[in-house]
This record gives sequence, structure tokens and C-alpha cells, in this order.
Amino acid sequence: MQYKIRGYPLFSACGLNCGLCPRYYTVGSSRCPGCAGEGFSDVHCSCGMLSCCQRKGLEYCFECEAFPCKKYDGVDTSDSFITHLNQFHDMEKAKRIGMDAYATELNEKISLLEMLLEQYDDGRKKSFFCLAVNLLDIDEIKAVMEQAIDEIGPEATQKEKAATMARLFEAAAAKRDISLKLRK
Repeated sequence: MQYKIRGYPLFSACGLNCGLCPRYYTVGSSRCPGCAGEGFSDVHCSCGMLSCCQRKGLEYCFECEAFPCKKYDGVDTSDSFITHLNQFHDMEKAKRIGMDAYATELNEKISLLEMLLEQYDDGRKKSFFCLAVNLLDIDEIKAVMEQAIDEIGPEATQKEKAATMARLFEAAAAKRDISLKLRK
């Protein structure tokens, strides 16, 4: 199916933060351009939630009077490449504060994630950083990054930088009883 290109593909119709997904940062044919981003149909031949939204002329499922419908049964009990844990929370927030404000916050998280991937990824932390940024608040992410700057010496290897950052994110997540592992 060919989908209509969405104006902001970094937040999916069903409430996932596509701009914080490891597949969005993958190089190659399995890279996902975000929800109904350019080339989406080449990677995802079908999506029931997106099809439903576009058939109804909606950008997001939360705009539908039937939300949440049966398509959401069990959706927050496991994960795919990206966590589904905050899916309902994020849609409620987007609905409450408006999509422009939500997009601004998500764009800030995306910028922080891109900085983490560029400066601290040892080739093995992409999914971990995506998950941490998705589940923690912006202030918590910034605090971890500031603490890392204080702890990481100028001679640290990339592997040491990645390990320190992972340890600090794990500690921040533990304070809120959040697990930084995808649920399969």
C-alpha cells in the first residue's frame, strides 16, 4: 500500500517516537524513515493503524473518537525495535499540549540522542541510548550527560565513554524504577 507522506513522521500515527528508534538511525535498506516518511512503503508494506488513520483523514489515532480501539489491545505489553511502554502516555501528552509543543520536545530529545550516538556510542549502544532517551525526561537526560562530562576524562576511550554513559543512564532509570531493556 502507498501511504500519504505525513508532515511529521518522527511521531507515529499510533504514538511511537520514530525519531528515537534505532531503525531510524540505521544505515542501509532496513532504515525506517519514520511513520509514513518518504520511502516508508518500501520498508513497511502495511500498517493497520496508519491505514485506518489515513482512511479517516486523521494524523494520529488519538484524534479518533474510537481511540483506543481493539488495534491497541496488548500493544503496551511488549516492544519491537522501539519501546511501546510510553505510547499511550506520549499520545495523551501530545493531545494535551498540542502537536507543535510535543514536536518541539521530541525534537530536543532527538538532538540529545544524536549527540549521544555521535559522541558516546561504541558501536553497541545505539538501541540502549534510543531506549534511555525515549523513557527518561529531558531534564534527566541532560543531567546524565552533564554528569558524564564531569566523570569522563580527556583520555577516555570510546568504549570507556560508552560504559560510563550506560552506567549513568541505568542509575537514573533505576531511581524511577525504569528498566532500560526492550520487552520481547
